[in-house]
Parts: sequence; structure tokens; C-alpha cells
Amino acid sequence: MRPLKLAIACFPTVGGSGVVGSELAAGLAGRGHEVHLFASGTPVRLEAVAHGVVLHRVDPFVRAPLLHGAEPLALAAALATEGGAGGDLGGEKRPFDVIHAHYAIPHAASAVLARQILARRGVPAPKLVTTLHGTDAGPIGADPVLLPLTRFAVLESDLLTVPSLWLRQQATVALALPRGTPIEVVPNFVDAGPFHPLTPEARAAPLRRLFPSEDHARPGRLRVLVHASNFRPLKRVPDCVEALAALRQQGVPCVLVLVGNGPERALVAARAVALGVRAQVAFVDPVEQIADLGPLLGLGDLFLFPSETESFGLAALEALACGVPVVASNVGGLPEVVRHGETGLLVPPRDPAALARAAWSLLADEPRRAAMAQAARLDATTRFRPEPMIARYEELYSRILE
Repeated sequence: MRPLKLAIACFPTVGGSGVVGSELAAGLAGRGHEVHLFASGTPVRLEAVAHGVVLHRVDPFVRAPLLHGAEPLALAAALATEGGAGGDLGGEKRPFDVIHAHYAIPHAASAVLARQILARRGVPAPKLVTTLHGTDAGPIGADPVLLPLTRFAVLESDLLTVPSLWLRQQATVALALPRGTPIEVVPNFVDAGPFHPLTPEARAAPLRRLFPSEDHARPGRLRVLVHASNFRPLKRVPDCVEALAALRQQGVPCVLVLVGNGPERALVAARAVALGVRAQVAFVDPVEQIADLGPLLGLGDLFLFPSETESFGLAALEALACGVPVVASNVGGLPEVVRHGETGLLVPPRDPAALARAAWSLLADEPRRAAMAQAARLDATTRFRPEPMIARYEELYSRILE
């Protein structure tokens, strides 16, 4: 297809939408498109993977009387300016062919406003692709306060995509979309380069540093559980600590690496103290480069993911690519990522005891766990390769531009 001028709007955080948005931008730029990425900061993956992506840092615009910020309005202005609004909005520029908004609220809503500005200026309106990632089709976007705006932004879009079949159904119901509203499913993807299995030697030194009081004399004896998230309540990170304590009570010499930060980090630490396993829990601050996360996930014998809900579960996919079987809640889009009994195990949500039992069943059967690890790597790097997903987005862009 011909080279396009594309705008991608996403959050700069470590969540799945920011990761996918920035890696998609990099992939599209690598295929010859002019890609402009709009975010309130530098996305954590962008510096490590992007070549040729133009980053526009959107001013959150926290100034009196807008003391709570007006970032969505600033984003709309930035999209309009770079998209060719001209005049006092920044001079003549080549119009965007497509604006791809990751999250309906606020990014798609900002894009709709930008298109109206461009139309008033006589600039051809770019097509709008909106990717729903989860909360914008659930607790935030479907909240009665925001639902009218969410539905308006979604229905103004020329194309809707979601990363899982589950989220397509969720969005249709939660946003009360008209019958037959087309929503394309394009799964998230993982780069097999930075996310790969570690050798025992590569695991040894970091584990000695993180857990100096543990017995490292016999390689493979110490079993490592890993979790990565933004520590929001719906991630249920305390369940990981509960599972760790239960396993140690059964005599399993295991430790827990928690990667990330967020509102419940202090609560998780306090729970570890209360259960007497604080020395066996290591907190690792959020990573700033894509190269940092793979080696952390690769430390694990198992990846624990006890979320109440997940629209896809990108962290689980990245763990699978590292050859780490996943024990996760049987919710949302996770069954589309984790093959139960093949690449991991799925358990009921909000059940730390079930999480511990599933983990024990694999840690007590090393041949089975090792076979799952091998299958996990193969499945992740076969079904979720970046190239087919990026090509799929190109195909969808081409379709709506016809």
C-alpha cells in the first residue's frame, strides 16, 4: 500500500494500550509510513523500539482555572495542528490519512473534536480508528457519567478494533452499540527478541541479588513466581502473596518477584509482612525500557496473574514468550491467550487458594512444567507475532481509505 501519514494517540504508561500503541507505531514506521505518536509523555517502549516515529508530547495543561487539567483538549488541538489545520493553528501541514486512537476516552473523543476543527478549516478529515482496550468498554467508558460521550466517540469512528473476542462482546453490550456494529478483533502481539527464555546462569545473579537470604547453593531448587502489573485493585496482587505464603507452608522453597507500582503496592507489602513472607517478596520498580522487562519475567518458573478481569492480558503473553507458564484467572480475554493445560493453567478469580493449588501442581511436577514452558514459548511466538498484526492494521487502514 502507499505510504500513509498516521497519527497514533495513546497513554505513555506501562499498561497494555501504551505498549501496543508505541510498538504498533514503530512497526508501521518500519514499513515506510509517516507515523506521529501523541502522548502526554514518552511511552515506556518507544525509545527502545522506535525508529522514525515522530513523538508529540501533549501538554496536560494544568493551569487556573483548569486545575484538573485539560489534556484531552490539548490533544485535540495538537492533532488538528499537525493534521493541517493551518492558519493560527500552526501553518500548513500534510493532512493525516488516519488517526488511530487507543482508548475511546479520552483519545477517540479528542480525535473527533480534531476532525471537526479540520473540517471547519477545509482540510480533508482523516479516518478515525478506535481501539478499545478494556476499561473504556467497562467501568470507565460505560459509567453513566461518561457513557454518552463514549458511545458518541465510538460511533463516530470509521473502524473499531479490540484485542480479544471477549472484549468485542463486552463492548457491544456495555456500550449498548447498535446491532451489527462491526468490530474487528486484532490481538496484541509480542516481540520474541527481548522476550525470551533465560539460561540458568542468566537467572542466578539477579536472584542472588533480589533474595540474598535464600539458599542458592543448589541450582533449580529455589522456585520463582513472578507477577507484573500496575498494582490496581482489579489486578489482585495480594492474591500472589497469599499463594506464596501457602506454598511455603507446604514446604516449597519459593520466592515472589513483583514488577510494577501503583496504588496497592503498600498494601501488598503490608500483607507480605503479616503473612511472614516479606523477605521472600522482591519489589522491582516499573521498567523504563523494553529490554528490562523480558529478563525480569524470564526469572520466573511461573507467572501469576490473578486479575478480576483482563481484556487480553499482555503481561501474560510476554511471560509466555519468555518460556514461563502462566497461572491466571479464567476471566475476560485470558483464555484466548493462555491455553489451559498446555501453556498454563486457568483458575477461578478471587480465589488465592486455587491459585496456590494450581501453582503447586506445576512446581511439584517439573517435567510437566518444563513441557509447558516450551509450549508457551512456541505458542506465543507463533500465534502472536508482530508482523501479521501490523499487516492486519495496514489492511484495515487501506479498507477504510478506499
